[in-house]
Amino acid sequence: MSDGVTILLLAAGASARMRGRDKLLEEVNGDPLLRVMARRAAKAGPLRVTLPEGNGDRAAALDGIDCTIASLPPGCSQSQSLAAGVAGLSGPVLVMLADMPEVTAHDLHLMMALSRQAPAAILRAAGADGTPGNPVLFPADLLGALGKITGDKGAREVLTQHEARVHLVPLPEKHALIDLDTPEDWADWRAGR
Repeated sequence: MSDGVTILLLAAGASARMRGRDKLLEEVNGDPLLRVMARRAAKAGPLRVTLPEGNGDRAAALDGIDCTIASLPPGCSQSQSLAAGVAGLSGPVLVMLADMPEVTAHDLHLMMALSRQAPAAILRAAGADGTPGNPVLFPADLLGALGKITGDKGAREVLTQHEARVHLVPLPEKHALIDLDTPEDWADWRAGR
């Protein structure tokens, strides 16, 4: 049950640090990472995914998954992806990054359940040690602020401006902290599995 929360999976980045490979198409348990993450998110609630226009491989990775797609021009910033992703939404949004393979459907369900108890709070996932990470659940009243941010900082500015409303939600181990941006990140992560 989503309780009006839309899950926004940001997947429009260029994978620039992968030196020619697309990190969202790297294989995880036999499927592209993007498909794995979208499946997990769709289990937790309504899903919207941001994708770069013309990236047929990423679009194909979403075949058969119940989601809506917001397309952006290639090379857009994370802030532009976030703004496009929240456009037209009216309820809370759980923003997750597509390159974080440790985030589970259970983690998303937990955050959404906690939002029912504290609907005005910004819920930010954290590592088991309390280190802030992702995903982040934003109440509906902050959609306008998310739609106006600029640059490639994502929602950091909104988190800073509303710091008093941020509640950390520790997830198991390093679920909220592991993101895979480079071939070395992928090699280290695979070696540790």
